[in-house]
This record gives sequence, C-alpha cells and structure tokens, in this order.
Amino acid sequence: MQHVTRATQRALVDLHSTEDRVRVVNRILEELGLLEEVLEPELRMLQRLAPESGPGVITYPDVRPVIPLGETALLTNARDEPQLGHELRAEIDTSDKVDLLCAFVKWHGLRVLEEQLRRLRERGAGLRVVTTTYIGATDPHALRRLVEQFGAEVKVQYDIRRTRLHAKAWLFQRNTGFDTAYVGSSNLSKAALLEGLEWNVRLSSIATPGLISKFRATFDSYWADESFEPYDPDRDEDRLRGALAEASGRRTTDRVTVSLSGLDVRPYPHQTEMLEALDAERKVHDRHENLLVAATGTGKTVVAALDYRRLREQAGGKDLSLLFVAHRGEILTQSLRTYREVLSDGSFGEPYHTGEMPTRWRHVFASVQSLSRLDLTRIRPDAYDVVVVDEFHHAAASTYRRLLEHLQPKELLGLTATPERTDGYDVRQFFGGRSAHELRVWDALDADLLVPFHYFGIADETDLTHIEWKRGRYDEAQLSSLFTGNDARARIVLNQVRDKVGDLDAMRAVGFCVSVDHAHYMARVFRDAGISSAALTGDTPAEERASILRQLRGGKLNAVFAVDVLNEGVDIPEIDTVLFLRPTESATVFIQQLGRGLRHSDSKAVLTALDFVGMHRKEFRFDKRFRALTGANRTGIRPQVEAGFPFLPAGSQIVLDRVSRELVLQSIRNQLSLSTRELISEARSTDRNSLRDFLTANGLELSDVLRSGTPPRTWTTIKRDAGLPTPPAGPIEQTVLKRVRALAHVDDPERADTYVRLLRGQLSPGTLTPLQEAHAGMFFYSIWPSGGGFSDVAAGLEALQNEPAARAEIAEVVELSMDQTGRLTRVPAELPNTPLRVHAQYQREEILAGLGWVRKGRTPNNFREGVVWIDELQSDAFFVTLKKSEREYSSTTLYRDYALSPTMFHWESQSTTSVDSKTGQRYIQHRERGTNILIFVREAKDNDLGTSPYVFLGPAEYVSHEGDRPIAFTWRLKYQMPMELFLAASAVAA
Repeated sequence: MQHVTRATQRALVDLHSTEDRVRVVNRILEELGLLEEVLEPELRMLQRLAPESGPGVITYPDVRPVIPLGETALLTNARDEPQLGHELRAEIDTSDKVDLLCAFVKWHGLRVLEEQLRRLRERGAGLRVVTTTYIGATDPHALRRLVEQFGAEVKVQYDIRRTRLHAKAWLFQRNTGFDTAYVGSSNLSKAALLEGLEWNVRLSSIATPGLISKFRATFDSYWADESFEPYDPDRDEDRLRGALAEASGRRTTDRVTVSLSGLDVRPYPHQTEMLEALDAERKVHDRHENLLVAATGTGKTVVAALDYRRLREQAGGKDLSLLFVAHRGEILTQSLRTYREVLSDGSFGEPYHTGEMPTRWRHVFASVQSLSRLDLTRIRPDAYDVVVVDEFHHAAASTYRRLLEHLQPKELLGLTATPERTDGYDVRQFFGGRSAHELRVWDALDADLLVPFHYFGIADETDLTHIEWKRGRYDEAQLSSLFTGNDARARIVLNQVRDKVGDLDAMRAVGFCVSVDHAHYMARVFRDAGISSAALTGDTPAEERASILRQLRGGKLNAVFAVDVLNEGVDIPEIDTVLFLRPTESATVFIQQLGRGLRHSDSKAVLTALDFVGMHRKEFRFDKRFRALTGANRTGIRPQVEAGFPFLPAGSQIVLDRVSRELVLQSIRNQLSLSTRELISEARSTDRNSLRDFLTANGLELSDVLRSGTPPRTWTTIKRDAGLPTPPAGPIEQTVLKRVRALAHVDDPERADTYVRLLRGQLSPGTLTPLQEAHAGMFFYSIWPSGGGFSDVAAGLEALQNEPAARAEIAEVVELSMDQTGRLTRVPAELPNTPLRVHAQYQREEILAGLGWVRKGRTPNNFREGVVWIDELQSDAFFVTLKKSEREYSSTTLYRDYALSPTMFHWESQSTTSVDSKTGQRYIQHRERGTNILIFVREAKDNDLGTSPYVFLGPAEYVSHEGDRPIAFTWRLKYQMPMELFLAASAVAA
C-alpha cells in the first residue's frame, strides 16, 4: 500500500456500501496503474455451489445458513437471532459430510431434521453419529431411524462407568473448505433445537481454524475408540435397551467388573498399562514376583483376573492353578465373582473362608486366617502356578510371611494401595525395592475412578527450619512439641476449615497428625469450637476405634484426628475433607493420605484437601508432592506452579495462597538447581562408588546428576571432585562425557547388551555379528554425531578405550535405563535385518545410523528434515514431534499429528508436499510400489535429560488422505501402540 495516496488510504476506513467499496477499489487500481482491472459497479456474489437441475440430478432447496460460513456466532435461541434448528437444517443441506456428537438422541429432535437428513443420504453424503447411554435418555427408535432411513453410521458407548461424554456438537464439512461446527448445550432433542434456553457457539474453519481442527481430531479419536461400538439396531437394540435401563436406574446389576463389552471384559487404559508393565517385567527383566500399586477402587482385582486370563492364553490354554489370598471374606467373595466374569466361567474357583472348604483345591480364594490354621506341609510349595495376594501391605505380618516363604509359584502378584506402611516398613522390599507399576492419581481421576479434589495450600507461619532432619524426614518428637499446644496455628486451621468447607455439620474430615499428643490436642480444639471430633491413634482400643469410624461414616462425628492408623487399610468413601496437619515427606504416603477421601460417594462431589504449609528446611521435597498430584516431570512442575496448575484432570483444582506459593516455588527451585557442591558433599558421605546406589540413597533421579555445560556435570566429575576412586581422564573425556545424557534412554535388550559390552571392552570391532556391527555404528554416532573426525567407527571405538571413567559411567547409565524400561520391543517382520526394534526409543543419530542413512560425507548432525527417504530400504521415515510449540498449549499445533487409536495415526506432510508430487504419490501408493512407511514419534523436543528420544512405532499402511500442501494422512500401524504411548499421543483424554 506504500504507492497508494493517503487520501485513498483514509477512504478505506469508511466503506458502508457495495458502491463505496467498488469506488475505492477502482481508485486503488488507478493509482497502481492497473486501469484494465477496473471493477464494474454491478457486482454479483457467489452464494452457493450446486449442480444444475435435470434428469437424474438430485437438487435441494435454495437455502443457506443465516450466519455467513466464514463467521462465528453465539446462538441462545433468543428473539431476533436465527434459531438453532433452522441453522442446522441449512447447514445439513449445504454440507458434504456431517458428524454429530451428542450424549443422547431423541425422536422429537430427529424429526425436525428428517427432510434434510434424507436429502443428505440421497446425494451420497456421509453422516456419522457418536452417542452414549448417558442417564438412559436415548430413544432406541430414533437410533433405528438414523441407521435405517438416513443411512447414518452410529457408534454407541454402552458402559455406564465409561460414559462421561456430555458434549453436544455438530461438524459440517464441505469440499470447498468452508467447514462449520456448532458446540454447546443442545442434544438432538426437540427442546434443545427449538424451545430450550440453550447456548451454542458456531465455529468456522475461516475464523477459527484451530478449533475446527481440534473438533475433527477429537471426533475422529472417539470414532476410532473401541469403547464406541458400531450400532446395528437388528443386532444391538436389546443390548442398548438394557444399558439404557441400567443407566437410568430402572434396572440394577450385580456385576463387579468395571468394563463390559458384550460378554468380554475389556480393561480401562490405565489397567492396560498395568498389564503391559507386568508383561515387560516378566519377558524383559525375567522378574516373576511383582507388585501393583493403585488406589482402592481402580480395579486392581480386574487387572489380576485379566492377567491370569492372559497367562493361561500364553501357556497355550493350559489351566493354571491359582491361589488368591486376602484378609477379609467380602474381598474374597467379590474377587471370585470378578474372576468368573473375566473368564466367562460361572463355576470357576472355590472359596476357603468363613467355614467354606474347597473340594478340588485347584483355584482357591482363601483368607489368610484360614490358611494360617492349615498345616502348610500339606501344600506342595509348587502346588499353585499363580499366587495373588491382595492388600499386600499386610504381608509383613507373620501369617503372610510364613505362607509366602513356603510357596514357590511360577508367578507371584501383590496388590496394594499403600506400599508404605505406617510403621515405616515398605512392602516393596519383598520385590527388590520396586513395583511393576504404580497408578498415578491423575490417571485414575481422568478415568473417573476417583472423585475430583480441591487442594488448598495454606501458609501457617510455622518455622520448621530449626527442626532436625534425620534419615530423610523431620524429627517427629520435635515436630510434636512444635505443633501440640500451638494455639496460633490451631486458630489458622479452624479459620480455614470454616472458610473452605461449606457445611461443617455435614463435614466428614480426617486430620493427619504427627503424634498421639497432637491428635488429642487437635480433637480438643475442634470440640471447643463446636465441631464434634475425636482422636484415633494406635493406642485406641479396637472396639472404640470401630465406634469412632462408624460415627464418622454416619455423620455423628465431623472430624477424626489420626496418627499412624488411617494411611492404610481403612475404606470410608464418605470422607470429604482431608487436613494435612504435619509435613509428610514421602510422596507415596501423601497420596495414600489424600486417597482416604478420593473414593466415590453419593454424599460428595469433590474432596477438599487443606495442606498447612510451614517454612521448611531445604531438604523437604515439595516437588515430589506436586509431581505426584499433577503428573508433571521434574522440570515441568515449576511452570505448573507458576501458572496456577492449568492442566489438572477435569474437576480438580490446586490453589496456593500467596505465601505458600512462594514457599513451594523456592523449595522447587532449590531442588531443580541442586548445586554441584551439594552433590559432591553427598558423594563424600557415601560408602559406595555406584551411581545407582548414590541415586537411591539420596532420593535423586539421573537428571539431578547429569547436566550440560563446559565442563559437563556427570557422576565421573562429581566422584573425582569428591575424592572417590576414579580412573584418570584421557584426551577426549570431556567430549565423551558431554554425550552421557544421550544414552539415558536405551530400552531394548540387544542394543543395551552391545553398548555395555563395547564400553567394557568385551567386544572388538573385528568380531562383531552384523547386528552388533549395526549397534556399534548407532553407538558411535550417539557419541560423535559429526563423526568426530575419525576415519571410521572402529577408530572411534578404539579411541574410546582410553577413557575408562567415561566408559564406566555410560555403561552404568545404559544399565539404569534398561533396568527401568516397562515396555516390550520387537523385531519388525517387514524389516527383519534392521537393528531398530518396534516401540524402542532412539535418538535421531541412532535412527539414521540404524537405517543406513549415514555414510561418507553424510553425518547425523547435518540432518534437519522431518522426513527422509532411505533408498537401500525402500522406506520413508517420518520424525514426528507431537508438541511442536515451545509453549505448553497451542491450538494451531496440537492437532496436526496425533494417535486416533492404538493402531491409527494421523500425520500431516510437509507444507510443500502436494498430492500430485512424486513424494505425495509415493506415500499414497506405497503398498503398490512395495515401499515402507516408518513412523518415529516423540512427545516434545526436550525432556529432563536434554533432547527427547523418538519411539519407533514401526511400519504403517496408508488408509486415507485429505487436503493438499500439506496432506493430512491417516495411517494404520502394523503394531499396536503401548497404552502409555497412545495416551501421550492421543488428541483426547482416554
């Protein structure tokens, strides 16, 4: 516009009519010397695209939405604005494809759209509908009409435990690219479309392209989700009516499994993660004594039953003997029912408790009390192939110990919500100090297995910096003296309870105290304030304890102050308030205490948690507590705190007052910036020279030790500065140590074995197998992405032999990484000679070397593309970073590449790739041409250890494509993604 006069530019401001616009545009054209382009005063606007009428041509009314296709709007069914029903009819008649997502479908709503839906079918346009059995409101007759009369593809989610879909939304897709959507409160019902006070937002691919992309990604993800099942009214209507009756409360069920699909029990995503973790423990690590840690109510018993079913399948259908042990009859009764449902065998198993005696003794559900009265010599140690012990935190008791020491099953599985007991004993010691899997709180919240929480961090002005710190915790005697009788702090607690809890008379609270004296003091303070309260300690007689818990459950007591008795083994779903009145150093114990109030109950919508935050010593780890609450990684927790925790599961909140926020942030800063001097001091106090032992003893992670820089900070440099025995540095040690972090992801056994043996001098270049030779090249370029100036791989590996300290550290890091992997990897059948394994993690350097891309004059550090063609393998490799923005959230980047399901992946080509190009056609026709599509995915560019590795998803097959420059592809993966990886890559929450 720099060649246009100021007068003309000013005229652009005041354009009221078509004539004004024509006049100004002509003036601009004249001033630009483009007189031949002058516009004629009489202009016509293209209103719509439609085929000319004629024989055999289907036409429809000359109608278009009142709201222009490129605009957004808020519709409230108010006077003088277009009615939602009218707009939907016009949108349907101008669309090439329609998607509907709604919680329920009613016939009276459907019939106001029937003419448009019939025309939609007649012209061959697609109609997809996703719905549920929510509150039993769907009309089966309406779904039948949708399928039979209007040709709709319908998918239904039957399981009332999964049915949390309350969304109501339409997507209208057009070949012109002018897509529109409606998102709001209107289901497919007459009241919603015509009469109700409903609010709906109209979106547009022109005005809000990011939101339309998110809509499409979310809908397609639901459509691909197996829990939304294709609906055939002739086949499925009886099942639908049964599910609707159950959802509405008209019919009850006595089933105990959390997910049913027909007669087949399917696990939730978090349960699938547990099963995959168990599989990895057994097949990768050869560990056959395993512990699962998950909150009460998350379906651990279902997982145990599914695991047993899978073990039988893996044994070729062999009937495996089973002993299931628990300490209460009601647990055993429900567990037996669960196994019967999972196995579809109503006669499976025999009870051995409350006077019942097995006859066959093949599959026994026994109480530990019954077993303790049995002469164990009557049971062969190997009598049971599988032994499951529920509530494994009781295993320290003599009755359990005697049983576990006697039995020698092929598989031992422990289940617990509370691995850390109140007496300080951690039952993970039975399993080498580890658990196969620990269910994270936010996963259970996302699955709606726990009630949402509102956590308030409240500064109480208590100074704990002078309290002694012993063996990773505060001195409890000193804490008790500080808190007991502290009336100022007690007043703060009372005031906050009054402020945060709406109805004190209805409150059922548990306060966790530091000592017996502290518990009795707090109970007295609350009673004096008119709040019925009691203290509950290890000294409380059993009868009195039972009475107190009954009164709390029934509402006769509003608060119970506990010490060492309510962390574990007590199930009172009615608890709606948790008071943290002492610092809880263990993140596990903190979650156990929070979990006392996370059980679902009709009497509460949310758990209120009040945490009274004092001024802590620097050793106190707030970061672990909030990581346990949020699922954030080590470096991600600080921005979460600073931003006010924006990414919590639905319904949950974390609110810190100004002072507590600063205290928490300072604690997190201290932990994130562990000084080298502090680490050296800790290393001097250790009696071992092992990195693993150092991390375990100090509660640290590998990322706490390894830091970039010149020189880099590594375990080798820390040991040397601490005066610990360390081999001398060679000429290239600093270069090698800079790359230690690049090897902290190795998770397939063959690669780990080759790397470690190369590092320890147990392999030499001239004796390598072809697979080891490929691994050696991958390892070499991990250390030297630019080639390091060496003539070949062998020369680099020979030079590395002069760096014994660096070699020892990298070997430890690789072994640590391999030891922590919870994922099975496999050889891709389509590429049997490649060193890459499906679902293993790789840095870019390893991938390029493993695929054979690296050669003379071509090194990984020169590679900058997101795609690469490997001519020797006739393969395209895609490097996908899911979160492309450095920001935590960006609506324009989150929905380009994502998993639709564990076997379907949506990917966008580079922006310059067209459908007609050589590359585009190679992608589309890869099956016909015999080429491979290989997909490598990472969640973000960086992680706690630097550059994130990619996960190899394996080969993929073309399914479909849309658009041009870029092309949006849907690929079918030949190997199902592990659930943890799918949840990270999915566009929606599971």
